[in-house]
Amino acid sequence: MTDISGFFSFVILAVMVVLISGGLDRLFAQIAPFRLLYYALRLPGVVLHEVAHVAGCVLCGAKIKKIVLFSKSGGSVTYARPKIPIFGNVIISTAPLFVLPLALAGLTWVFGTYFRCYVPPVFPSGWDTVAGFYEMIHEVIVIFSTNLVIRFNGWFLVYLYLAGSIILSLAPSRQDLVNAAVGIAVMMALCLLVIWGGFQGAMTVMGLVLAPMNTAFLIGVVYEVITAFMSVPFILMYGMIKG
Repeated sequence: MTDISGFFSFVILAVMVVLISGGLDRLFAQIAPFRLLYYALRLPGVVLHEVAHVAGCVLCGAKIKKIVLFSKSGGSVTYARPKIPIFGNVIISTAPLFVLPLALAGLTWVFGTYFRCYVPPVFPSGWDTVAGFYEMIHEVIVIFSTNLVIRFNGWFLVYLYLAGSIILSLAPSRQDLVNAAVGIAVMMALCLLVIWGGFQGAMTVMGLVLAPMNTAFLIGVVYEVITAFMSVPFILMYGMIKG
């Protein structure tokens, strides 16, 4: 990630995670048999999303004015100007992109360790290659078949519910993106300047910052694939109702 190709690969991965999450959320909003089911599915993820914003506010010294953890239109956190200029809004607005995938990793460890679910961490060797993509799909199919066919584990359904809820709430809202737009543009420009200028010390720091974010995004992609698999029964049900 400290060369041009690595940096743009990171950016593409981040954009992909956001777009897929938003797309899945809109899909479930449309295919859920009734609205209450959609709200119930989103509840844990929305709450965690807003908690991530709160954590970002605390980290950046932004005074919190109002917190809505969940409502029919989602949740919200209203805050004053952060003490960290420009980058404070970026940290607050994009906090869910980092916090929620890490929560997924923790959730996977808990259900794998204490509830005997077969949910190994899935990290494709290269998400941006055909081989890496097929590797990820294969691992996800193995996870589903092991827990639901080979040896049925009811806790896996709970795991799917929580993981899916988190994925649907992973993407920043439109207002989050508006708040962070200037800061993101400045950060990208600085990263490109550091790479093109060959500033070794700054490149090392940049790598240390981007590496955990890249891991978080990879986790997000894997669970977006899992959530897409979860949507299949709902899509079939939706097709039967419409048909």
